[in-house]
Amino acid sequence: MPIIKSAKKAARQATKRTEHNVEIKKNIKAAVKAFKAKPTAETLSKAQSEYDKAVKKDLLKKNTASRRKSQLAAFAKASNVKLK
Repeated sequence: MPIIKSAKKAARQATKRTEHNVEIKKNIKAAVKAFKAKPTAETLSKAQSEYDKAVKKDLLKKNTASRRKSQLAAFAKASNVKLK
């Protein structure tokens, strides 16, 4: 347990950040799951958008998100999804 005031504040901030990051990751997983259950251009766009948001907030590296987005695009192509 932190004793110093600044350490207490840092612990509070870390807790908030962790909750926020977990929520963003849950959104990504939900969007990808929705896309794989029903592959459409709209669900693909939503899933890719969630990855972009994670990169913007420094939760994922740019190349990781890019790789995962391309895997989704390949899945969409295999599922004959018409891209806009």
